[in-house]
Amino acid sequence: MDLNSIYTELIMEHSQHSHNHHHLDCPSHSMRGHNPSCGDDITLELKVVEGIIEDASFTGLGCAISKASTSMMIDLIKGKSVEEALELVSVFIGMIKREITDEAELEVLEDALALQNISNMPARVKCAVLAWHTLKQSLEEKE
Repeated sequence: MDLNSIYTELIMEHSQHSHNHHHLDCPSHSMRGHNPSCGDDITLELKVVEGIIEDASFTGLGCAISKASTSMMIDLIKGKSVEEALELVSVFIGMIKREITDEAELEVLEDALALQNISNMPARVKCAVLAWHTLKQSLEEKE
């Protein structure tokens, strides 16, 4: 099986069967992210305790790329500090903008690395970055 097939499977798995798609009980942060150009509309919920993201989830509707990116991001940030999560946002956005191309630097993104080639599809970039921008905005507004 080639790498593109594995990445496609990973994206489909996260978008169709996301264990992160539900409401959180008593979130400390809740932020809506909306992409009017395609209709993606999510609400990201976080439980941040003493600077650590203890839990996260999302609700709403979106395309496969948007939902997969959100789910992958949530898996990545759980248990991380706010500062670590914001650094992951920077790396992800840098990857999508092709500003960060070093594979060793990108390894921190784990499954989200599957979205690296989205930058070749300009119409889909906003779908991939929606949750990441929403996370950044949510964490920065609460600090």
